[in-house]
Amino acid sequence: MKRFRPRICPLIVTALIYCAFPQSSLADSAEMLAYSNPPEADGIEASTSDSATSDSSTTDASPGLDAADTETSDPDSIPLTASGTPAIPADALIQPSLDYSYKETDLWERIRGGYAIPNLDNQLVTNQLNWYSTRTDYIMRTVQRGSRYLYHVVEELEKRGMPTELALLPFIESAFNPQAISSTKASGMWQFMAATGRDFNLKQNMFKDQRRGVLDSTDAALTYLERLYGMFGDWQLALAAYNWGEGSVQRAIKKQQAMGRPIDFESLSALMPNETRNYLPKLQAVKNIISHPEQFNIDLPRLDNEPYFVPVEKTRDIDVRVAAQLAELPLDEFTALNPQFNRPVITGDADTKILLPTDNVAVFKENLSKWQGPLSSWCAHKVQKTERVEALASRLGLKPEVIRNVNFIPPRMLVKAGSTLLIPKSEKSPDQDISSEIVDTAKLIFEKIAPPFRNLSYRVGKRDSLLSIARRYKVSIADLKIWNNLKRDTVAIGQTLHLQIPGAAARNRRSTAVASSVHGGKMSYRTQAHTKLVRR
Repeated sequence: MKRFRPRICPLIVTALIYCAFPQSSLADSAEMLAYSNPPEADGIEASTSDSATSDSSTTDASPGLDAADTETSDPDSIPLTASGTPAIPADALIQPSLDYSYKETDLWERIRGGYAIPNLDNQLVTNQLNWYSTRTDYIMRTVQRGSRYLYHVVEELEKRGMPTELALLPFIESAFNPQAISSTKASGMWQFMAATGRDFNLKQNMFKDQRRGVLDSTDAALTYLERLYGMFGDWQLALAAYNWGEGSVQRAIKKQQAMGRPIDFESLSALMPNETRNYLPKLQAVKNIISHPEQFNIDLPRLDNEPYFVPVEKTRDIDVRVAAQLAELPLDEFTALNPQFNRPVITGDADTKILLPTDNVAVFKENLSKWQGPLSSWCAHKVQKTERVEALASRLGLKPEVIRNVNFIPPRMLVKAGSTLLIPKSEKSPDQDISSEIVDTAKLIFEKIAPPFRNLSYRVGKRDSLLSIARRYKVSIADLKIWNNLKRDTVAIGQTLHLQIPGAAARNRRSTAVASSVHGGKMSYRTQAHTKLVRR
């Protein structure tokens, strides 16, 4: 079973070696340190993801064993639980003993000093290094975004005694973009799926999505990673499970055990999908670049080892625009720190906090104390009946575009009864906040607007007449004659008639088709770009 050795700051060890061998250079001392700490067994690559995201229902703990530090690779010698999965000794679940007592002035050095996950060194890592190192602009953009959040993530990792290279994981997940949404609808800096986010108490409603919130999502992600490490006893397998899903890793372990094969990360990687297979190599590549940026001709900007932002309590609803104005921040900088708010108003009680750069807190509080206007210009409106946005807007005295844009209502949609809309306050609106009950339960439901009519082609049967056809489709004989340019009130067997069926009747086209079969006719109906022919 793998045991983690205490990590000592590399700078301190290098200095001790230099003092012991004064004839050596600092570079030589660093090289001696490297040889004294050889890389641990390479964990191979792997993966496809449901990232911080999937398979959270499986709970059987399954350890991952690293080949370099495993006393035996014989699976038969590993004690099993009642469910057949390997039992993890209690001492294996102790977090690595990391020394955070020193105080770096550079955040990068602080991150490097807390590395504790075994290194990978294989072709997939080389491939990822080649990719990242040739995209310096991408690296620098990601670092610039991450500079807002890294200090907070490192602080939280150290509080939990977790390896600090995990602070680089959002580099892989989202390029440190808290607004990122994947093709599978995972969201935020840590890429939580909706269901997994709810499992970790991340609220998702009309007004906010905590999967994008910096504080909430970071807390949830680290809690999830801690839980995965507790299940597998191995950070490499924990990261694979974060990407692939814990159930998938557990099933892979059981499959390996059934074949009498090792269950370390490298051995399991062959069973992993491509995304997961490359997940850890990506993290290792970024870790290598952050460790030695000069080797890749990358000049990392200095990041001060101090908070970038602080949370500020709020007691009233406040518009995003007003909050940014009071903090004297550009709107995009404010939303980068507070990306969880879905609407132009920040709702919630004092438990809802906004993040501000440390240098802007004092000016925000001062400007807030002098503010004379309303803090919020929005209120909630409950829709009483299903109707068009235009009808709603007319009744409320608003422009349809205002309602449509702020509520993200697609074109050609009805707003269903029971929905909650955000609308501008009027001069007569009371100066009150949106209630927490509305915030927590608000929903917005749409319904497609049915076309006013449906084009239909009908072939006349033996017993058909204009009267019978008109009655069947609830149209007038006069309309039938106009649509088909008929001069008389008679039709011939086999003749094709063109009809325009009202929307309500068109929705019942299936029963209409059955009715036409009684008379042996042949009918086709056309909706926009497609035509279907019903033969009887």
